Amino acid sequence: MNTVEKEILNSRLGSELSDDEAAKLAEIMHVKELHGGEYLICEGTTDDSLYVVIAGNIEVVKRTAADGTASIAIVREGHLTGELSFLDSNVHTVGLRALSDCRVLSLDREDFEKVIHEDPQLVYKVMRAVARSAHRIMHQMNHEYIELSNYIFKQHGRY
Repeated sequence: MNTVEKEILNSRLGSELSDDEAAKLAEIMHVKELHGGEYLICEGTTDDSLYVVIAGNIEVVKRTAADGTASIAIVREGHLTGELSFLDSNVHTVGLRALSDCRVLSLDREDFEKVIHEDPQLVYKVMRAVARSAHRIMHQMNHEYIELSNYIFKQHGRY
């Protein structure tokens, strides 16, 4: 088993994959190295890749009205990012910037789609991982919204 296969299996993408499925996925994934401050994705651009952070942390940033950036979240090792654009090719509404030197695996949708007829079970498992990741993000956003709402309106006696 090579390093990329191990990294896939240790990530959220590989939580349901067998060793053989991880090997098959490793064949179509690419390693990208980022230096601190370098952008993986720029806000307003498009790409159709799914990314797995395998070393380092990536900051999710949004441009502000004053030509600055606001930090929204941190994507940590093992987590996925780029899920929605991987599915629908829409423009990225946020940027992804390396906080330090990082290593990511990328999976291009075009390469992934070639596996659909060859190994539909692998495709199903990857798509479940993408759905779980999107669900986790939505859950976190909902939780943060409630916390902010409670803070603003001083509800529930906690603030």
